[in-house]
Amino acid sequence: MVLNYIWIAFFLTAFAVALVRLVLLGDTQVFPEIINSTFSSSKTAFEISLGLTGVLSLWLGIMKIGEKGGVIALFSKLLSPLFCKLFPEIPKGHPVTGSIFMNLAANMLGLDNAATPLGLKAMEGLQELNPKKDTATNPMIMFLVLNTSGLTLIPISIMVYRAQLGAAQPTDIFVPILLATFFSTLAGIITVSIYQKINLLNRTILLFLGGMSLLVAGIIYFFNTLSRTQIDIYSTTIANVFLFLIIIGFIIAGVRKKINVYDAFVEGAKEGFSTAVRIIPYLVAILVAIGVFRASGAMDYLIDGIEGTVKLCGINSDFVGGLPTALMKPLSGSGARGLMVDAMTTYGPDSFVGRLACIFQGSTDTTFYILAVYFGSVGIVKTRHAVPCGLLADLAGVISAIFICYLFFGSKRIIRILYLSLPVFKNEKSMISYQTEGIGMPAIKKRETTEWIKKVAADYGKRVGEIAYIFCSDEKILEVNRQYLQHDYYTDIITFDYCAGNRLSGDLFISLDTVRTNAEQFNQPYERELHRVIIHGILHLCGINDKGPGEREIMEAAENKALEMLNI
Repeated sequence: MVLNYIWIAFFLTAFAVALVRLVLLGDTQVFPEIINSTFSSSKTAFEISLGLTGVLSLWLGIMKIGEKGGVIALFSKLLSPLFCKLFPEIPKGHPVTGSIFMNLAANMLGLDNAATPLGLKAMEGLQELNPKKDTATNPMIMFLVLNTSGLTLIPISIMVYRAQLGAAQPTDIFVPILLATFFSTLAGIITVSIYQKINLLNRTILLFLGGMSLLVAGIIYFFNTLSRTQIDIYSTTIANVFLFLIIIGFIIAGVRKKINVYDAFVEGAKEGFSTAVRIIPYLVAILVAIGVFRASGAMDYLIDGIEGTVKLCGINSDFVGGLPTALMKPLSGSGARGLMVDAMTTYGPDSFVGRLACIFQGSTDTTFYILAVYFGSVGIVKTRHAVPCGLLADLAGVISAIFICYLFFGSKRIIRILYLSLPVFKNEKSMISYQTEGIGMPAIKKRETTEWIKKVAADYGKRVGEIAYIFCSDEKILEVNRQYLQHDYYTDIITFDYCAGNRLSGDLFISLDTVRTNAEQFNQPYERELHRVIIHGILHLCGINDKGPGEREIMEAAENKALEMLNI
């Protein structure tokens, strides 16, 4: 029912916005663009569904091998001590425990369509234990929140969509989703445990949650020490090795059980084919609605409004383009999936926004859909604390997804995000760092250069916060330009602005190759040209631009004035 209202709202809002643009702004192209978007979106939806067929068949086939090979039953046995603590009202050894694990396993593998029937079967088993048939029991709510928190081990469907849309490394979001969904699930377990007075200090729960928390903290620390190139290599390699180990492990388990592995695979693959065909009309419906919404300009107004609000708070706004996926996810899985695809189509699958939308999609689940379908299937009317617990888990997933995406794919480290975005943790100490990526450090006097930068900033009424200079090669700055700005050309400097009020903060990528080339071309000493580029970025942060009419001359005068202060 919620998706019905959302779908209608997309069209009605698009019509209202387009009508205003036509009548008040004289935009005669808006309605042709809307109609054209319906055709292009329908085509995109069908092509995506067609591409899903093969991969869904593959992984549902692998899952069937694991099921018949006893892997899932083994995991159910291993997790039994933990389940007994999280679901204390379920009798030990009750068959519903296996159904719950099967559902969670399908979710962990990113097989949304396979998880739903398994979840409904688990709910039927829980309802048999329910003394009040119209009221949700504690085990039901814990089970539902574990579902809504979106615990994902292998986000298969998301990786498939990324591959379909041309991502260079479709699996590079594997580790980020694993981390984000862990925080969402952890928040869900803690919230429900507080409501239900489950003792989280129990040895079994502490060992599990503590061990998982230490593992995740170690992963975040490890990746935070790596360069951007190393992060890409490690996360992609780990993801692919782990995925292939699962395939090999399931096959070996099937051989040990002496089942016909090939027939089991084919049986599961048939389900994958029917699933891929079944989602075509749903994907067409939601992608067309989103296409109309975007073509009318309504999506741009929404994002610009949120971005403006975020900037007023002094927070970096790179993440805003992916927020529609996060806002839609608790309401509709197919709607969020469509917005994820739309984000990758609009910004690029390897853009920051495109990847963030994928992490949003994998970090939480469709809270209201799950509550409606699962509770509705067994006639539950009184949901008790299921909704607030589910939404709190969603919120934790969204916040962690933003920070983790910055860690892996953003232009700054996670500690710097916290430092710049949360005023309560700010201090007045300034810091200018000089780093290199794939190239030697230039011969600059760091202490003198730092003091010079502070003096120039002070001339414009600014204070230096946290500035990071990253000296790199032409190839690296081209990669940064393509990935974060969608520009396909070389340049001498790229400035990422994280300023808050009068406090200057940002990342400044400088290509030493281009600096040297420009010095030779304009017959300037290399040292002077390098310092001109260094201060050019600071002047940008101070609010001086160089793209509009007359602005280039203003920038050059400011650069020359600053260089005179350094006596170069």
